[in-house]
Amino acid sequence: MLTCKSGRLAAAALAVTLMGFTANTAKGQDKLVKIDGSSTVFPVTEAVAEEFQASKKGAVKVTVGISGTGGGFKKFARGEIDISNASRPISADEMKAAKENGVEYIELPICFDALTVAVNPQNTWCDTITVEELKKLWEPAAQGKITKWSQVRAGWPDEKIEIFGAGTDSGTFDYFTEAVVGKAKSSRGDYTASEDDNVLVRGIEGSKYALGYIPYAYFAQHAKRMKAVKIDWEKDQLPAMEPTMENVLAGKYNPLSRPLFIYVNKKAYETRPEVRDFADFYLDNAAALAEEVKYLPLPSGAYEAGRKRLKSLQTGTAFAGHAEIGVPVEEIMRRSPVAEPKDKPAEKK
Repeated sequence: MLTCKSGRLAAAALAVTLMGFTANTAKGQDKLVKIDGSSTVFPVTEAVAEEFQASKKGAVKVTVGISGTGGGFKKFARGEIDISNASRPISADEMKAAKENGVEYIELPICFDALTVAVNPQNTWCDTITVEELKKLWEPAAQGKITKWSQVRAGWPDEKIEIFGAGTDSGTFDYFTEAVVGKAKSSRGDYTASEDDNVLVRGIEGSKYALGYIPYAYFAQHAKRMKAVKIDWEKDQLPAMEPTMENVLAGKYNPLSRPLFIYVNKKAYETRPEVRDFADFYLDNAAALAEEVKYLPLPSGAYEAGRKRLKSLQTGTAFAGHAEIGVPVEEIMRRSPVAEPKDKPAEKK
């Protein structure tokens, strides 16, 4: 039976601080599973780690760090960790680095996120925003030029806009820039950036004129102190949509809904029972624990496909080095994973 605890997001910073200590105390134990990467995926993985360790009655230690998706993949490609948390698919460069170091991996989508554009609750003018307006605000050409709310939309206050977003090592940064600007990592640089989503939350909460983007789980924990902005993506001809799990599941919250991942080192899964047991436990419990931390579980068929990948040791990525906007995860899971990047597919219409 699961015994989930609340307040996991608030403990994220403490968990990172204690990583060195937990690693040292684990020296006396024979079994240790090392995980690092995305702060977006952290709440789910930390929840799984808690339940797994409880089930093992202290026989296995699991450490979960937060160095961002990019930072996690760097460690993963060097063989320093067993599992990498990722808020986007592995990139072409990261695929190459893993191959050069002889690291094979099993890609496992584990839940959905509704990436949330949030403002301070004192903001009375911004209830909806179009993707084009977000692009106008965040594209590289906006740096030093688009600095006031009134420049984003006529009628909004002639006040300086304080913007907060993911750091450049974050998979959230890569996904947001690709979905909004049209190219991953293409962004203005004059904003408050952090790989730690808690920093962004505090920034948005702290200023009437703030706007930022954060994972839904971090918004949900602070919903009384922030306001989610409805997103209007003209391409889908739908009205502006709230970042709710229902809208994500219905395929209506575009283009900011996305799957989240873990990547498992194949050799570690093959040769170390503690890694194998943890990865299997993760898929068995991901649906319940994702929902507990305010993310949306995948369809049951996606978890079954993940179990088959683990059982057959099917390595590579079904995304071939690119995020794909608006493509159902079930469709992607039906593909055969590849170890080499391919040309970026055309955007789904």
